[in-house]
Amino acid sequence: MNNVKIFSTLSISFLLLFASCSKDEETKVDCSGTTPTYTGDIAPIINLTCAISGCHSAIFPADGLDLSNYVKVKSASINGKVLQSIKHLSGVEAMPQGAAKLSVDKITKVECWIQAGAPE
Repeated sequence: MNNVKIFSTLSISFLLLFASCSKDEETKVDCSGTTPTYTGDIAPIINLTCAISGCHSAIFPADGLDLSNYVKVKSASINGKVLQSIKHLSGVEAMPQGAAKLSVDKITKVECWIQAGAPE
């Protein structure tokens, strides 16, 4: 009888453990009521955190990724890797490298900008 209780308890414990280990789902961002633009919202973020000397500037861009102007930032953002990097998602290198993660507000602006079609 004790073995049945122990087995039942262990079985339930393992089920709960595996159920809690599911893959984290990415939270959807609410972009209603806001349409960030490159010039007004995104360029200041990129210019202060990405397109700087030794990183993704026009002169010697790291990994060949130049984020020095609108066309290049838009092009780099289309495949999703820029957003994945600034969100520090697994499978990509976290950016900005060697610095703190961008604020939720800045990440949300970038995500909403991309969702809106990356307007200039």
